[in-house]
Amino acid sequence: MKKTVAFICIHNSCRSQMAEGWAKAIGSGVMNVYSAGTEQYPEVKKKAVQAMHDVGVDISAQYPKLLDEIPNEFDYVITMGCGVICPYIPSKHQEDWGIDDPSGGTMEDFVKARELIRQKVESLIEHIQGDI
Repeated sequence: MKKTVAFICIHNSCRSQMAEGWAKAIGSGVMNVYSAGTEQYPEVKKKAVQAMHDVGVDISAQYPKLLDEIPNEFDYVITMGCGVICPYIPSKHQEDWGIDDPSGGTMEDFVKARELIRQKVESLIEHIQGDI
């Protein structure tokens, strides 16, 4: 049975969107994935979309969502490291990945974040496969 995973950040416009993209691209067999933010934001950052596009992952149709737009209970809740304090979200496992926000930075900053997120998503997939 697939595990449910939520990636949470403040604006749901960059890191959590890249994590959702990676998880859907490489972990769809083991997880159902959501992402959301604690504050409204108009769009996914263009550099995040481009960074993911460059490795063949299309997140161009994704959009920022608030916590009340996703389910309210998960197997795994992952915060991205933006100091976000989320309302209580029932889950079996919670962790913070501590990833620096590349927003406002160079394309290289987005690529670094993308690759770190990929590595962490791969580790999460391995953990989930061991948990199934």
